[in-house]
Amino acid sequence: MATTARDTGAGTAPASLRLPGILLGVGLGGFVDGILLHQLVQWHHMLTGTDHDRIGVKYYDPDTVPGLRMNTVWDGVFHTVCWLAVLIGLAVLYARVTSGRRRVWGSRVLWGYVLVGWGLFNLVEGVLDHHVLGIHHVRGGPHQVWWDIAFLALGALLVAGGLLLRRGGRPFDPVVPGAGREGRAA
Repeated sequence: MATTARDTGAGTAPASLRLPGILLGVGLGGFVDGILLHQLVQWHHMLTGTDHDRIGVKYYDPDTVPGLRMNTVWDGVFHTVCWLAVLIGLAVLYARVTSGRRRVWGSRVLWGYVLVGWGLFNLVEGVLDHHVLGIHHVRGGPHQVWWDIAFLALGALLVAGGLLLRRGGRPFDPVVPGAGREGRAA
């Protein structure tokens, strides 16, 4: 009985949850950043640091209507990328596992990789946007470097926690139906 979109004959490794988990984590982590920091607490938008960025992007003051409009457009581009990461992560997950989905969603391996992806999002976005490009900061102002460092530290903790969670689980093997909650160890 075929359980994945590709042949999983004897001797091949089970479909990995790493890629879909990381893609889901990147997208979901981006949504947390965008919804919480950009929209709810309004600490920053995508271009709020461009008055002192390192790449020469025009400054759009978020305290003016035209500036807020442009920042909102770029927040929308950011959210589109997050949405695409989640959509692609779900598509890859579905392609790899077409049976036993309930066991996959309860897998510590999948959720460990989701945390790793979220942490990777924080680390890459934090280093690139906050430090290298300087297009925005977690919270601008006199203590912005500490907020940016805390964001990076959270990213590192999410990666470490995700790897620990994943390590404590067993990879899902769709070839072995009913092999326990998380499947057979590979």
